[in-house]
Amino acid sequence: MDSKNTLIHLEDIHFSYPGGRTVFQGLSFRLMDGERLGLIGPNGSGKTTLFHIIMGLLRPSSGTVEIFGEQVKEERQFQKVRQKIGLLFQDPDDQLFSPTVLEDVAFGPLNQGKSAKEAVAIAKDTLAKLGLEGFEDRITYKLSGGEKRLVSLAAVLAMEPEILLLDEPTTGLDMETTTRLIEILNRLDLSYVFISHNMDFITQTTTKVYGMINGQIVTEEEAIPHTHEHVHGFGRLPHTHSYVEHLSAFNNIHKHGPEHKDP
Repeated sequence: MDSKNTLIHLEDIHFSYPGGRTVFQGLSFRLMDGERLGLIGPNGSGKTTLFHIIMGLLRPSSGTVEIFGEQVKEERQFQKVRQKIGLLFQDPDDQLFSPTVLEDVAFGPLNQGKSAKEAVAIAKDTLAKLGLEGFEDRITYKLSGGEKRLVSLAAVLAMEPEILLLDEPTTGLDMETTTRLIEILNRLDLSYVFISHNMDFITQTTTKVYGMINGQIVTEEEAIPHTHEHVHGFGRLPHTHSYVEHLSAFNNIHKHGPEHKDP
């Protein structure tokens, strides 16, 4: 393994929440430069916890966290990490805190030392790329769930991160918006990890899929047939299919309606 190309490396991570629920017992994870990883698994398996440990929002009881080749332990180190890794929270209400959309999206560039003029220009350009022109003066708490999701993503992208960690980015988005989001993400020259139950989204935006089961990351070792009458890896893990229009391979063989969920 080429350590020079390793962006994120977690080794032998142990973590339990207060009250005793153990999430990780010896978890290891690695993201290499240029990788685009998808992570699926049941609720409560530790996917979001993994992201929060990478960002220093949660601290493991033991194990090592290395980001960009350096071990990080202290808050001042994680502050630097957060300047380079963009995290999209699962709940956009945890991410949006400014009165207006423009203020929220411009906050990151301002915090990075950009001038007010530069930050506003970056924010407007990022909103335009996500199809959110005209949202600048919208009140954030009055946005729909899908709109909050896109504005949260704009706030992350405006900081020009080197790595993206997106937690359920398609939640609340309609099919047309999801299609546009896929196109935007595929144009990005970034390494990233996406958590999603939407298998169609994962297969179109990532090059490798991992599963998380009982606090451990597993690789796709076999294709598992399941009730959709098609075959792909991790068929036993909970996921959905969004039926994005250009998934012709799936559309040709599916025989039931949109937005179903695996039993």
